[in-house]
Amino acid sequence: MREVVEKAQKAQKAISSLAIATTDEKNTALLKIADVLEQRMAEILEYNEKDLERGREVGLSQALIDRLTLTEKRITAMAEGVREIVELEDPVGEVINRWKRPNGLIIEKVRVPLGVIGMIYEARPNVTVDSTALALKTGNAIVLRGGSSAINSNKAIVKIIHEALAETNIPVDAVQLIENTARSSAEEMLKMDKYLDVLIPRGGASLIRTVVENSTVPVLETGVGNCHVYVDKDADPDMAEKIVVNSKTNRPAVCNAAETLLVHEEWAKSYLSRLAESLQDAGVELRGCEEARKIVPTLKEASEGDWAEEYLDLIMAVRIVKSVEEAIKHIAKYGTKHTEAIVTDNNEIAQRFIKAVDAAAVNHNASTRFTDGFEYGFGAEIGISTQKLHARGPMGLPELTSYKYCVYGNGQVRG
Repeated sequence: MREVVEKAQKAQKAISSLAIATTDEKNTALLKIADVLEQRMAEILEYNEKDLERGREVGLSQALIDRLTLTEKRITAMAEGVREIVELEDPVGEVINRWKRPNGLIIEKVRVPLGVIGMIYEARPNVTVDSTALALKTGNAIVLRGGSSAINSNKAIVKIIHEALAETNIPVDAVQLIENTARSSAEEMLKMDKYLDVLIPRGGASLIRTVVENSTVPVLETGVGNCHVYVDKDADPDMAEKIVVNSKTNRPAVCNAAETLLVHEEWAKSYLSRLAESLQDAGVELRGCEEARKIVPTLKEASEGDWAEEYLDLIMAVRIVKSVEEAIKHIAKYGTKHTEAIVTDNNEIAQRFIKAVDAAAVNHNASTRFTDGFEYGFGAEIGISTQKLHARGPMGLPELTSYKYCVYGNGQVRG
């Protein structure tokens, strides 16, 4: 597909200019982007409404409509995220390590940009802004391929970004949007190792699996979020209620929303009915195991598939467990190594859970919704990695760099 090749080539040509851009030049460009996003808010919302109208016509779920929706508040938050990235330290050029060899050679390990980042993502136009800002701050070019459901929003946002960059020293071609949303355009990006240095998929399990299994470009895998909250027998009931409800309902369509509630049997006898009522009052459909349904008869019967499901909706599976060990085993079997949480006043139990659970983020007495680049102080994130090589958890600025060795001599040759 000609568009994909041409735009990837443009992005690659831009990286030589980006590599020598100063921090001040990059920050000036980002501040300009933030200002213009707010100034042109009405235009972005107009194009976003076109996507929303089409989404409703084709029957997108309410959860997907929520992910697609932009508001004045969300656009302002996007612009503030860009400004926060400006305030963060530029990792490019950082000398990670420096040493001198016996022969006089001085060797430095220095952070450098990855190069050209390819993003394949679905119905979240805020990803367009977050990814662009993080890429530019770290001296990377970016090729964006969003989903068809957000194409009007993405085109408006990238047009505005291009106009902003045209008034700065950062090349406009550093940001490219693939406007053809046919599946073939994404498939072509998977084979563009000549032009793309890394691919980052953000979306559902099917998209991520397709990219990981078929790409010849190195992939930074962002993971599906089948996240759990385990309420231990020593959990404060008010705290547990607040954390569980927030983890599930704050924004159910995102990957750090909780999908399964695990409850110690002793705690469940006294407090599960109250917690279930709070969740149901918030509109959550609960699907429980046999023991949970004995305590709360209004729960629907959970199937085996419910324990592995990333609902991205106001649905939650509920299971009674006999111990923290049983909770850990359940998470090991069904979890996706994204975010897991424990609510307990017993620090020994909390540490056992934190050490034993294999996930990018493990929270003690805090909502799963905090696994987020902005909440971690990164300004934004380009994705949440559930793999272990190179990057894990919310990927901010340092995760978008590699390094090279700079060797300084005064005429040394190897004998």
